[in-house]
Amino acid sequence: MTTPHDREPARSAPAYADPLTKGLPAHRALQAARQILGGSHLSVLATANADGSVQMSVIFVKPDGDDVLFSTIEGRRKTTNMSRDPRVTLLLHSLAASATDSAYATIYGTVELTDDPDGAFHQVMYGLYMGGATPPPEPGAHRLIVRVRPRRAYAALPFSSE
Repeated sequence: MTTPHDREPARSAPAYADPLTKGLPAHRALQAARQILGGSHLSVLATANADGSVQMSVIFVKPDGDDVLFSTIEGRRKTTNMSRDPRVTLLLHSLAASATDSAYATIYGTVELTDDPDGAFHQVMYGLYMGGATPPPEPGAHRLIVRVRPRRAYAALPFSSE
C-alpha cells in the first residue's frame, strides 16, 4: 500500500518570518491597543527575571493618554524586575473582539515607578475593576504606580471571513 508521503520528497521548513512585520502598521497597532483598553480585556505583564527568564502577571490597567498605568506593591517579583530593568511587554487581549477588530495587541515599553503612599490610585483601580468595593487591608504594603511608556506596539490583523 502506498501513501502520499511515500511518493513525495520531504520539503524544507518555511523560512522564519518575523511576526512583527505581519501585523498592523505601528500607528494602527497603538490604535488597536487603545480600542482594546476601552473595552472588556485581559492584561498580562511580562518582565525579565535576573536570570533572563520571563515573569508574567495578570494585572488591571488603566489608559492615561498614550501611557498605561497600573498599581503594584514594592517587593513583588514584577516590581523588583522593573526596578532592575524597566523594559516590559504588555499583552492586551480583547474579551469582546468582533471579526473586524484585532483580538489582541502587544505594547513594548519602559516603566516609571512612583509612590502611591496613601493607595489612592490603587483605590481607583479597585473601583474600576471590582465594582467600587474597598480594597482589603494591606498592612505594611508600600504601593507604587507604574507608568508604561509605549516604545512600539504590535496588533494582529483583524480576523477575516475569507
